[in-house]
Amino acid sequence: MIRQNCSRKAFAAAFLTLVLLPCATHAEDLSVQQLIDGLKVSRPRSLSAPERPAASADDLSFVDRLRHNRSLSGDDRERLAKMVAVRPKIDVDINFDYNSAALAPKSESQLNNLGKALTAPELAGSVITLSGFTDAKGGDEYNQRLSERRAEAVKRFLVENYHLPAANLITVGYGKTHLKNTADPLAAENRRTQVANLEGKEQAAR
Repeated sequence: MIRQNCSRKAFAAAFLTLVLLPCATHAEDLSVQQLIDGLKVSRPRSLSAPERPAASADDLSFVDRLRHNRSLSGDDRERLAKMVAVRPKIDVDINFDYNSAALAPKSESQLNNLGKALTAPELAGSVITLSGFTDAKGGDEYNQRLSERRAEAVKRFLVENYHLPAANLITVGYGKTHLKNTADPLAAENRRTQVANLEGKEQAAR
């Protein structure tokens, strides 16, 4: 009986280890100022300084459509990815419960820093994209849905706790495409949320 109880305890401990392992590592939280600096649109200090390409009227119309339509096609996602590539952006370490879109308690500090940054004068009123990514484990369709639900969970937190306008937060999921670490498709850094400043507050208020 004692041997049987020990076996059960060992199995339970092993099961908990497997379930909690994906969230076991946690990078240091980005500060509010780091998030602001990573997302604000910098103005060139000199004529020789590089300038970000201005969004075309067609791009601005596309963004406006996304702000009022939550359904994105595959072409929409790829077009958005190309726009984000030339916009201020930052990867944020947001942890989720294993195999779900539930925000893990350990992410609360980082989410609060993000909320404070997005409501700061430098960023308030901007149109922000919240892009969800998974690692390469699992099927394409499953990971796509999971990444979308995780991006929506971050948006819901920001809207409910920091009263950010829902129309100013565009969520998109990329599943296991656009891996950050292609050399190690299962690396934890591939399971991330990317935040990008798609439109400055001046453009968003037009």
